[in-house]
Amino acid sequence: MDVAPGGDGGLIWPSEMPVCALEGQNGLKLRLTSEFQNMGSRFALLTVLVLAAPLCWGQGAERIMRDQNATTVIGPRNIPLYDGAKALLAGNDAEGVRLTLQGLKMALGRREEEAALSNLCAGYIMLALYDNALKYCELLIARNDKNWRGFNNRAVIYIKTKQWDKAEKDLIRGEELHPNARTLKIARSMYMDAVHPVAPEIEIDDRQRQFSAESNPQ
Repeated sequence: MDVAPGGDGGLIWPSEMPVCALEGQNGLKLRLTSEFQNMGSRFALLTVLVLAAPLCWGQGAERIMRDQNATTVIGPRNIPLYDGAKALLAGNDAEGVRLTLQGLKMALGRREEEAALSNLCAGYIMLALYDNALKYCELLIARNDKNWRGFNNRAVIYIKTKQWDKAEKDLIRGEELHPNARTLKIARSMYMDAVHPVAPEIEIDDRQRQFSAESNPQ
């Protein structure tokens, strides 16, 4: 699957347009940033967009097509996949996963299938169901081994489950595929903070130390 210009994240809208934002008729772009809990890092954020391709592509969400008489409105073809992506963006992770599973069953073509797999991987990560997330990440990578979002999200799973060597391998592969992806940089920071934490520097005032020693003679 081709990577949308400037796109990064873990979720994608099923769409014809390879853009990384949910765009309504009024042109507004909606984004949701979901913080992985207990990571202890200021960079422990994953940008979630709607998957048509994390970490995550976007699509024109309210695109409307009308017939010649302008009377028939045609919405998204795969309604469960579309609604599941919206639910995940809104933070309704369980409902988003449920709908996306339905969308996967009725997916037509590689694009919709990869969108569903990628959103399921991201959704299960947010539910902290890492075995389930890994299943869909690996299905995604098996179908498209050039999908950097699959490697990014699988690296996050390995970080969360403390499988450092596997996380590093996936990060390297993702960075080879898309070196400038912001989400990969965030995942790399999560990895570095977990594996190579920076010890805080504590300066001890010698005078304070001397005062303490004098106050507590042996």
